[in-house]
Amino acid sequence: MNDKKQSRQEDIFKYLKENGTKFVRVLFCDNANIIRSKAFHIDVLPEHFHTGVSITVAQQAFPVMYDAVISETGLSPVGEAWLVPDWSTLHILPYAPTHASVVGDMFKNGTPWSLCPRQFLKQAIASAEKAGLKIKAAFENEFYLLKDTADGIAPTDNTVFASTLGMDINRPVIDDITDCLIAQEIQVERYYPESGPGQNEISIRYSDALQAADRQISFRETVRGVALKHELTASFMPKIFADQAGSGCHLHLSLWEGEKNIVPDPDGVGGVSKTARSFIAGILEHLPALMALTTPSVNSYHRIRPHFWSGAFRAWGLDNREAAVRVPSNFAPPSPTHFELKTVDGAANPYLALGAVISAGLDGVNRGLEVAEPTAVDPGNLTSEERKMRGMDALPSSLGEAIANLVNNDVLKNALGSELAQAFIGVRRAEWEAMKDLKIEEQVKILRSRY
Repeated sequence: MNDKKQSRQEDIFKYLKENGTKFVRVLFCDNANIIRSKAFHIDVLPEHFHTGVSITVAQQAFPVMYDAVISETGLSPVGEAWLVPDWSTLHILPYAPTHASVVGDMFKNGTPWSLCPRQFLKQAIASAEKAGLKIKAAFENEFYLLKDTADGIAPTDNTVFASTLGMDINRPVIDDITDCLIAQEIQVERYYPESGPGQNEISIRYSDALQAADRQISFRETVRGVALKHELTASFMPKIFADQAGSGCHLHLSLWEGEKNIVPDPDGVGGVSKTARSFIAGILEHLPALMALTTPSVNSYHRIRPHFWSGAFRAWGLDNREAAVRVPSNFAPPSPTHFELKTVDGAANPYLALGAVISAGLDGVNRGLEVAEPTAVDPGNLTSEERKMRGMDALPSSLGEAIANLVNNDVLKNALGSELAQAFIGVRRAEWEAMKDLKIEEQVKILRSRY
């Protein structure tokens, strides 16, 4: 070991020791979008600093329902991978102060493993860089705060959108979540109660694509951990209550060349540059297949409905919250600075979802695709014939339909690689078959603590 590496290891050990750290959690997110970890005690840090901790390759074959291998993934209990820490992501956990966390990359036989979701995102980022583009992103989370009752679960409040009463009721836990995010260098920008009872939204600052996905893992972990401290359950499940608002996880994106944001163009359609329009066109072209990665739960499709601001139609629009891709305007120039994919929820593995969206967008750029005119109406208020004339169609209404589209989409499958594509599709097919006939209430029992 050279002196520089030795010094870094010693600095991290000292930092952890001084903060009273007992365990370091090495985090990863699997094909079912369950955040998992193996932890090692600080006293054995030298043994794990460079090599991390081992996991079975079968870990990427587990569905959301249980820990068992889905044989269609092509994986089995035979074989070992390693979670190698990316020490640049190290943080003491404010809600669990004797523990620290670090995001891990999956390695096999000493090289990045083809089934590593984080590696997939890195490859998509590298492809963008080859095309001269830098991607910045942020995940915008909605989640429910729930309490246990004698009759099951209930929301913490019964208020409506942006209710100040909802703010007052949930202030202690929201303030605690915010403090814990900021302590982990995640800048909080805005907060408000959402439409559902006990539903909240906290938006954070955008960052480079890889860091955005890492922050999404930290965000979910922090919201859940802080809620537990307050004797509550936080859930990012897309649809918890059949008669209440679903929870999305909108993906905000901007395209950069060096230090210049190239989304805005005063002379472009809707003020959007040709490159950004082609990127959006690529997303829209592949969206029926992308949904297997961005809305990948059986439960997701209870949320994807017209008139629910969930992106149920393959369309884009300026300040149109019913279009799958919304281009928000700014109060002052430059405007717009980014665009938002609404057809995303908290069941999505952020590395897979963001990597797949980048791959779809790049396909649009590489092929010079162009979007139709921006949609200035609610597509759900049009007849099917009117939508057809405008080139917008309804998106898949079930996970089974989205999986079928992914199976037939060579661009996304080639981006994923054959092994990751097989494993992901195998996991999601198993979930579809197991839960497609369950009522929402039965899905909640399985999923509310998973996401």
